[in-house]
Amino acid sequence: MTMLTCGCGQPLQAEGVEEGTGAADGGAWLVQFGCRGCSFALAVEATPEEAAKLVERPLWTDEARHLLDRMPPYVEPLVRQEVEDYARARQHRIISVGVLSAARHRGVAEWDPEAERRLANVPAAVRAMARMELERTAAEKGESRVTVALMEEVKARYFGLFAKGGA
Repeated sequence: MTMLTCGCGQPLQAEGVEEGTGAADGGAWLVQFGCRGCSFALAVEATPEEAAKLVERPLWTDEARHLLDRMPPYVEPLVRQEVEDYARARQHRIISVGVLSAARHRGVAEWDPEAERRLANVPAAVRAMARMELERTAAEKGESRVTVALMEEVKARYFGLFAKGGA
């Protein structure tokens, strides 16, 4: 693990991680650091692999934490423990939306490159939820890959529902 030191001599500690656009393709993530000695703050842009080397303890990405925070209060601690146990067992230092999804679905669905490119076109506000729904659907169907065909099926199911007036 790489250790960063502040100008005051204190170690900088990772305090947050933001998943970037196209993060699953290896796009840039933003790792935020802070100094407990002088309150200096710094952010480093890195690939997901590089970001993991900068984090010294398990840390939830902002996107994954947002999904966790939206769960009912009686479910959240159970899901948190399940995901953190999963991440610890697989030596993941960063708990991303992908790790959250994998923990909840007992494994990671692989993504076809074209499906991954299409997901990058989904608005950022709903991208994490779309990823989770696609991976959940793949797991329910017993498929190990998210394909363009699966994306079209899920899209038709949801947008077909809205086209029929919600019925």
